[in-house]
Amino acid sequence: MEQAVWQEIERLYQKFQQLGISEAVDYEKYYLYSLITHSTAIEGSTLTEAEAQMLFDEGLTAKGKPLVYHLMNEDLKKAYELAKEEAKCKEPINSAFLQKLNAALMRTTGSIYNVMGGSFDSSKGEFRLCGVTAGIDGRSYMSYQKVLAKVEELCALLQEKQKAVETFREQYELSFNAHFNLVAIHPWVDGNGRTARLLMNYIQFCYNLFPTKIFKEDREEYISALRLSQEEEVNQPFLDFMAGQLKKSLSLEIERFNASQKKIFSFMF
Repeated sequence: MEQAVWQEIERLYQKFQQLGISEAVDYEKYYLYSLITHSTAIEGSTLTEAEAQMLFDEGLTAKGKPLVYHLMNEDLKKAYELAKEEAKCKEPINSAFLQKLNAALMRTTGSIYNVMGGSFDSSKGEFRLCGVTAGIDGRSYMSYQKVLAKVEELCALLQEKQKAVETFREQYELSFNAHFNLVAIHPWVDGNGRTARLLMNYIQFCYNLFPTKIFKEDREEYISALRLSQEEEVNQPFLDFMAGQLKKSLSLEIERFNASQKKIFSFMF
């Protein structure tokens, strides 16, 4: 089953490339806007793709929507622009790089925390010096004293694996595993999910791959896959979920392209 899904993904990927979808004017820009909107929506933002586009292109805010959602989207856009630039020279993934990504997306919504472990500024990407919990059941993440060592361990592993992976599937699964493992460490007091999704896309940018989107409507399934992989201490449930999201992304982009071509053709006759 798993192999069949990847065969279908490769078929869709080839079709996507043959159609030249990504070569259309502003395609990459608007797909990036969609990535950003879905990522912030997973964290509670209610801005639609159309509202985010108006914000990014015209500087117009959506009526009745909280300012914090606009700031989240604008900051994540800057973080993605940073990641795309860094991918051109394949900036190595280390703790300083991850902090730089997190600082970009927490730039205007972060704050200074004074806790038992000391003071830290979440707007600067500084790692947490306190415990964090998430979800209805109050799941606790690892002790803050372990965070730096675990991040360094993850970065060393990613740098090693980046040199070794060769196939299309291996490259994608490396990015998915980076995403999963960064969330499991939860190095920051806020912005962990956005940073993990950005890291995943950064690795995909480095390999010139189509960037995977996690759809806001699949948020519950996404969280369940993360939780199941953490509980069972095996990444496969999350890898399977992410393969499904990649397949869905490619399928939808091809469908939209074909629909637009039919519309253009119908206008001609």
